[in-house]
Amino acid sequence: MPVESGNSAAARQVKQKRKSHSLSIRRTNSTEQDRPGMQRDMLEGQDSKLPMALRSNLLDLFGQIEREFENLYIENLELRREIESLNERLAGEGQTVDGGDLSKGALKTKASHSTSQLSQKLKTTYKASTSKRSNSFPGKVGGPRNFNVGNWELWGGDSWIVSSFKATTSRAVCQLVKEYVGHRDGIWDLAVTRIQPLVLGTASADHCSMLWSIETGKCLLKYAGHAGSVNSIKFHPTEQMALTASGDQTAHIWRYMVQLPLPLPPADISASLDDDVDFSDKDEADGEADGPNECPTIRVATTTLKSHQGVVIAADWLVGGKQVVTASWDRAANLYDVETSELVHTLTGHDQELTHCCTHPTQRLVVTSSRDTTFRLWDFRDPSIHSVNVFQGHTDTVTSAVFTVGDNVVSGSDDRTVKVWDLKNMRSPIATIRTDSAVNRISVSANQRIIALPHDNRQVRLFDMNGVRLARLPRSNRQGHRRMVCCSAWNEENQACNLFTCGFDRQAIGWNINIPALLQEK
Repeated sequence: MPVESGNSAAARQVKQKRKSHSLSIRRTNSTEQDRPGMQRDMLEGQDSKLPMALRSNLLDLFGQIEREFENLYIENLELRREIESLNERLAGEGQTVDGGDLSKGALKTKASHSTSQLSQKLKTTYKASTSKRSNSFPGKVGGPRNFNVGNWELWGGDSWIVSSFKATTSRAVCQLVKEYVGHRDGIWDLAVTRIQPLVLGTASADHCSMLWSIETGKCLLKYAGHAGSVNSIKFHPTEQMALTASGDQTAHIWRYMVQLPLPLPPADISASLDDDVDFSDKDEADGEADGPNECPTIRVATTTLKSHQGVVIAADWLVGGKQVVTASWDRAANLYDVETSELVHTLTGHDQELTHCCTHPTQRLVVTSSRDTTFRLWDFRDPSIHSVNVFQGHTDTVTSAVFTVGDNVVSGSDDRTVKVWDLKNMRSPIATIRTDSAVNRISVSANQRIIALPHDNRQVRLFDMNGVRLARLPRSNRQGHRRMVCCSAWNEENQACNLFTCGFDRQAIGWNINIPALLQEK
């Protein structure tokens, strides 16, 4: 998509006194009054098999996106001028400004907040459009490739809008091992089986879930039983069963049997470019392929759980695997019996849509996250009492909250912070991690308790439980994620590939994190 550079756009903005800038698809500079006529001329002059009404509706939607980016772009130009003016004033007074250029001040906060709000709006719209079919969007319309707005618009482009920290660790500590490519849309979630054989599972907006060989990267099995975006995947603790949650308002339990292929010889990744080289947007040829190698496909679930009235955004097994919990956009979490598929209990109390749910690895505890900026702890250890505790401390959507092996909960939020909480003292967090981008579904390693943070700005960072930054996973124009990173998952049973991430670039990535070396550098 053609996008004007920052310098040329600034010059045009000065000359035309904030007339429209071209950031849309198949559009040119024009006033709002000219656009309806231009749309009709464009529709008549283009050869397409889409109905005229649908094409017009699509142009209207793209126009809304254009106006969002246009407002953000103009605001950023104003912020740039303010920063330059302040720098000149400080220079005139004989003061020097560090290379950060006030990036940690109020102006930086304002710009980053605007970008975060825009990113959240696009994510919510995209999940809704891929979760259910509607009259305005028949089929699956949306996603990174359909919007085709590029990373400049999504993330604000120049480093003065959303900056990234410089990598502090070498490639010897964090290495990319394997890429898992085959989904036709963004991957929301991933998990690793808890029993042998160890396989990787992914949940995608393409309505499918896939199981992968960790060593070879080959697709072993596809589940295609959902009619909407698959938003979550979790594996049974002792049996070969998977639990998936979907935008079709259901959660499915399905059995799998896979045979692992022979492992391939390790790939040489030493030729990767320097980690500090930023991503230059390239064609996603891998994502447009015909898909993974032919693999068996399951189309019918063993058990279907369907009592929600909205998108089921997440699901997880309670300890023992006899019950599951689901979280939905209908603001409720449901507890089901696996054997009978009956609804046991409905957990209500959140004021807005739920975004995630997680169960404790050894106790009957559940934590649910919500867009109401809180997460709640539900205690099912006593069957007669379902106590609840509310954790407040974030200022934006809580995207996930997960248990550690001990008595801690770690929460991530769109307010660009991660907080560590003690279950015995819920009034305030014991540690707070502040970042430069919204945080998505986090994970904590069981043995070393290292937190993996997937970000909207394509970065993945590692922190300890005290909030000390340990590493940033390498990302260059030859490796790493090319779009928003949605989820992370640890797998300490496999030393060669012990961390997995997935994102909107339609791929999952396996990483080797040298934890002893990482902790030694701490």
